[in-house]
Amino acid sequence: MAMTERLAIDHVGHFGDGVAVINGANIYVPYALGGETVEVLPSPGHPDRRALAHIISASPERIDPFCPHFGTCGGCAIQHWQPDAYRNWKRNLVIEMFSHAGIDCEVGELIDAHGTGRRRMTLHARQSPQGILRVGFAAAGRHEIITIDHCPILDPAMHGAIEAANEIAELLKPVSKPLDIQVTAADNGLDVDVRGSGPLGTALLSSLSKLAERHNLARLTRHSELVIMRKPPVVRVGKAQVTLPPGSFMQPTALGEETLAELAFARAKGAKHIADLFCGFGPFAFRLAEKFKVSAFDSDAGAIVALQNAVKLTQGLKPIRAETRDLFRRPLMPQELRDYDGVVFDPPRQGAQAQSQQLAASRIALVVAVSCNPATFARDARILIDGGFKLDSVTPVDQFRHTPHVELVARFRR
Repeated sequence: MAMTERLAIDHVGHFGDGVAVINGANIYVPYALGGETVEVLPSPGHPDRRALAHIISASPERIDPFCPHFGTCGGCAIQHWQPDAYRNWKRNLVIEMFSHAGIDCEVGELIDAHGTGRRRMTLHARQSPQGILRVGFAAAGRHEIITIDHCPILDPAMHGAIEAANEIAELLKPVSKPLDIQVTAADNGLDVDVRGSGPLGTALLSSLSKLAERHNLARLTRHSELVIMRKPPVVRVGKAQVTLPPGSFMQPTALGEETLAELAFARAKGAKHIADLFCGFGPFAFRLAEKFKVSAFDSDAGAIVALQNAVKLTQGLKPIRAETRDLFRRPLMPQELRDYDGVVFDPPRQGAQAQSQQLAASRIALVVAVSCNPATFARDARILIDGGFKLDSVTPVDQFRHTPHVELVARFRR
């Protein structure tokens, strides 16, 4: 029988775990809060982690989680912390990141952009050798699927998504490897992309077509290739109606997209022609084009085509030019950047190191940076600052409520 251990939790760490400090070393305890005394069990394979067994002395900031799956499902790290304390901690993640990177900048108040909830998710399906099918989210810290029947952080537009995913898994019967079922709420139905399935025969296609009718699927794709199209899945982006590219990235909440775009728009004041880098299908480009001329670049050819098609159908915007370009391998060079007087960029989690180096070497005087990873943002910010920019505005945005993930919008000027 495993031996329990008593720990005093000092604070909540960067990943949302309680942190106990023993002989100068950190021990991480998921779901524990600062100031608590807890009883823990070993976490096999993780010498610096423990599993929470019992709370001996609870923090006055502890609250009851609202989801019955919390603590087993790995989706949320924090539902057990009083909201004001949680918000202060999340803003401090950004402050500490800047301090660690040696960057002096005032950080604004955290903006809550959860809105009506998440409008996209990926469910995993796996069938055991005994024939038991499990559909749900990955377990916290384990290679296991936690079956769920509802998720309270989803947008109401995702209604029926879990039921549809379960039926898809029943039909496709994943055996040798897990099935990933990505569901996105478009304005006119659910857009589903399945990854990991084998070939789809005629009988399966017929069954999937009936399923699509029952669950109001706008479209079903397999590895982004079209299987069933009942109607093109569309979302409103500013003044535009965009048909979603299959399996493409979209900000997880509608309010999150609007908030990030509004912050970027406000910080681009003074520019006339903006380069929108890592533009996707245009969540910033269409809103920026209400005032600025825009040239948009992204490596996702499908997203660029969707943007170009929507431009043709949208009235009342400044010109938008869109081009497929891998900005990691072919960043815009200083001579190309002479065409613009402002840049907005929103890269993936790995950041925009190569592009930041070219921005630093250019004559661009205004850069608005959007980031979902404070660590890579700090690296890119240091490149821009060393190139003569001053970081004069940082606003953290909480689109991923109940997780340690935080986004931010920053302005650099010179």
